[in-house]
Amino acid sequence: MAENEQEQRMATPRMAAGALFFNDQDQVLLVKPSYKPKWEIPGGYIEHGESPLAACRREVKEELGICPGIGPMLVVDWAPSDAEGDKVLYVFNGGQLLADEAAAITLAPDELLAAEFHPAEELDDLLIPRLARRVKAAIAARAQAHPQYLEHGQLPAS
Repeated sequence: MAENEQEQRMATPRMAAGALFFNDQDQVLLVKPSYKPKWEIPGGYIEHGESPLAACRREVKEELGICPGIGPMLVVDWAPSDAEGDKVLYVFNGGQLLADEAAAITLAPDELLAAEFHPAEELDDLLIPRLARRVKAAIAARAQAHPQYLEHGQLPAS
């Protein structure tokens, strides 16, 4: 196979990284973007030459105005989109935010309308389906201390 042909067949996915933060009741921090109808988790696209973890830290600082420690990866999800092509999405464990850390959140005014903690039972109503599946899998991975590989937010069939 010619080198040019091989390059054309190689995937060039969009990549994004986000973090799950929890309160003392194990509720998940969600953010309400000004440009989308549903809620999201803090995070965003990875820039050229940036690692997923560095992107997660940068996005959290940009969106929430805080710099909490970001822990281990919980899930990586291959989730192609008809509109955007191949995507690889990373979710990291932001851990528990203390009350003073949560109170220090300052939303990016051009991006976010709100940041609120919600119980896991509400995720299906608040998030788009593939993100709800991904976040629920990340919550389970956190509880089991075992990262997961997902496809479209689900464990692949064996």
